[in-house]
Amino acid sequence: MANMDERRLVKLSKYLSRHLRHQPQAIGLTLEPGGWVAIDTLLEAVARHGVSLSRAELEEIVARNNKQRFAFDATGARIRASQGHSVLVDLQLTPLSPPDLLYHGTSVAALGAILRDGLRKMRRHHVHLTDDLATAKRVGARHGAPVVLLVDAAAMAHDGHQFYRSENGVWLTEDVAPRYLRTVSPAELSDAATS
Repeated sequence: MANMDERRLVKLSKYLSRHLRHQPQAIGLTLEPGGWVAIDTLLEAVARHGVSLSRAELEEIVARNNKQRFAFDATGARIRASQGHSVLVDLQLTPLSPPDLLYHGTSVAALGAILRDGLRKMRRHHVHLTDDLATAKRVGARHGAPVVLLVDAAAMAHDGHQFYRSENGVWLTEDVAPRYLRTVSPAELSDAATS
């Protein structure tokens, strides 16, 4: 496997995210059902747009991405973004029963609107949740002091809401109404940091 420096890895990962999740048409790609694109087609498209990317580098990006944003299909001939699409695509995910509790990390600035309106998918296909408090805290910390919301997934499932789990373990649902949310206390967040 190649050994890309971290800056190139991050730059190419962001480039792939943009074109596999949000703007495939910008480089002439059409996503297949499930969000898949043939690797040869992807490599040809990025080359036509002046980006140097080899198959070995692509494999390294998929392997080293700590959030597992990308996945190869079982044959190794196609790739897709695991979730987070803003373009219309059916990821062909199967509904699953969620754990009783899930978490969502956010910022202090967004908290008021979330507690009033709930978690909304905005331009994405789903709201992203995790079953790991520490992960939610890290996500929330991207924009300053983290705020973590606890999601009563058991009550949501009981009320008929569907959940899916992406290949990289992110839990997905259409939206989360305020009645299913509560803020995780600072003491609970501290406990998560020490465990």
